[in-house]
Amino acid sequence: MTPVIPKTAFDFLLRLKENNNREWMQEHKKEYLANEKALKEFYAAVEKELNTTDEIDKIKIFRINRDVRFTNDKTPYNVHRSVSFSRSGAHRRGGYYLRLEPGNSFMAGGFFDPNPADLLRIRKEFEMDSSEIRDILNKKEFKKAFGNFNQEYAVKTAPQGFSKDDENIDLIRLKSYFVNHPFTDTEVFSPDFKEKLIYHYQLLRPFFNYMSDVLTTDLNGESILEGSR
Repeated sequence: MTPVIPKTAFDFLLRLKENNNREWMQEHKKEYLANEKALKEFYAAVEKELNTTDEIDKIKIFRINRDVRFTNDKTPYNVHRSVSFSRSGAHRRGGYYLRLEPGNSFMAGGFFDPNPADLLRIRKEFEMDSSEIRDILNKKEFKKAFGNFNQEYAVKTAPQGFSKDDENIDLIRLKSYFVNHPFTDTEVFSPDFKEKLIYHYQLLRPFFNYMSDVLTTDLNGESILEGSR
């Protein structure tokens, strides 16, 4: 039997949103743990399915406890649940993400806040030639599912060392390279949600393959991985 997301998980999160304090959480800990067990079973099923066409190194289940050290919002708990699936090996780049939240569930994938060296390498590649990445972004199924890269994380004009008049500045100015797709609550609870999620994850593979090639080579196309020469 295929694991599903229980409606009780969202019911719990909605009530937690109204009672975001440690006392309430302690009183409802058994309910929280029961929902977490069901969610972990779903995540494990997703990992197993991903491993049929990819290699997943690890699952990261994000904690429900919030880090309140650097924010004015001192509520102790997140009112969503999220998980990421990391790909295995230095030659496989990109990651899969899922956020479950009443009225705001979505999957995402790509390169969120890459390290400075990777970010520069990506920008240099797009400055030199953007044809391949644009072909991927413009594929019918990809564009229907995701649209374009998330535009929320970008510099205002141009990064240092790049021209604001570059024909590829729309790509170069981005600070992260990822896409996302929303799901309704009805979709999340449906028996075929895992299949819908896997379908969208698989749409990312040409993007991941291309970016993996970029991030494991220099601008001359030579591998930078140890033992590759």
